[in-house]
Amino acid sequence: MDEGGSGAELWAGTDAGKTAHHCTVIDTDGSKVLSRRVPNNEPELLELIGDVLALAEGSPVTWAVDLNAGGGALLIALLVSHGQRLLYIPGRTVHHASRGYRGDGKTDAKDAYVIADQARMRRDLQPLQEWDEIAVDLKILTARRYDLAADRTRAINRMRAQLLEFFPALERAFDYATSKAALVLLTGYQTPAGLRRVGASRLATWLKNRKVRGAQAMAEAAVTAAQAQHTAVAGERTAAAVVNALARAVLALDEEIAGIDAQIAARFHEHRDAEVVLSMPGMGPVLGAEFIACTGGDMDAFGSSGRLAGVAGLAPVPRDSGRISGNMRRPHRYHRRLLRVFYLSAQIAARFCPISKTFYDRKRAEGKSHKQAVLALARRRLDVLWALIRDQRRWTPQPPPPGVVAA
Repeated sequence: MDEGGSGAELWAGTDAGKTAHHCTVIDTDGSKVLSRRVPNNEPELLELIGDVLALAEGSPVTWAVDLNAGGGALLIALLVSHGQRLLYIPGRTVHHASRGYRGDGKTDAKDAYVIADQARMRRDLQPLQEWDEIAVDLKILTARRYDLAADRTRAINRMRAQLLEFFPALERAFDYATSKAALVLLTGYQTPAGLRRVGASRLATWLKNRKVRGAQAMAEAAVTAAQAQHTAVAGERTAAAVVNALARAVLALDEEIAGIDAQIAARFHEHRDAEVVLSMPGMGPVLGAEFIACTGGDMDAFGSSGRLAGVAGLAPVPRDSGRISGNMRRPHRYHRRLLRVFYLSAQIAARFCPISKTFYDRKRAEGKSHKQAVLALARRRLDVLWALIRDQRRWTPQPPPPGVVAA
């Protein structure tokens, strides 16, 4: 449905989908001037942009979408390339805001209107900015690595559960999540009878030929586990084949993860802030790349380190009511992958960086738990990293002046 316009300032809200979007345009009074369902194809989207700009007759147009990736990526790219002001309104925000509008029904047209109206009334929405090519590449690569790591964890858990059903002694013998040698063992031998037949000496030779470190100790541990079980469990042969396949799958995933890590490191080093980020203790190429992927590599988009801390879930939020004040709690909504970057890097720094270790130990002495102390350190390190990127200088391990807490 299309309606006439008046050339005033307009707000265009888009309820984005996989195959089609619904766009609703409103004026300063909140009245609809256009409502249209548009296929998620470049020609139709360009036509929509042209029609909305024609309705505006030179007046400003503010666009708003409820997706910042996925199905909305093409529309976002077209709007950015046309120099349009674009806001992002999370779907959860749209869901809660729609309760304040007339009617209980939910339609794409209503959601698009809510998006446009929220963009018209609110002043706290973050503009979507175009990411540079490196940040986009790192977002893709780190997401792929995250998926591969999750697949690896699932495969190991399934393999151990299967092994436990017919050979519990061997399941207990090794840490399959960290030992590549144990996985290599399972590609050749999975049953008690098979390990007893080959013996420790021949098994050690077999492992050495596959470049396994500590082959003799591993062979002896595996054969010892086999000597503890002489009963063949029903379904052992089929279960052993499944364990074999899963072990090979985990090894293949390890190779793919190593390849992805190399790509991430190479691409990350091309980013303008790479040397600054890497200068921070605890920040390696993978965590640094994930930081760029989560933030877009543009600190100006956040405005302040406090805003970035809020997005990362490192800034407490008040929960006051009536005469109760000063009641702070951790936020429920935050960027979990960004929090993971700062938490893991803080854990590493607390072990290997003397300044960070001093700060961590002081928090523990104040009665904080390990998790609380690491979060406090992560918050302090976020401020430091923000300042380093802002000033384009590297971190140097200088002791703090007297009376100043180390970060």
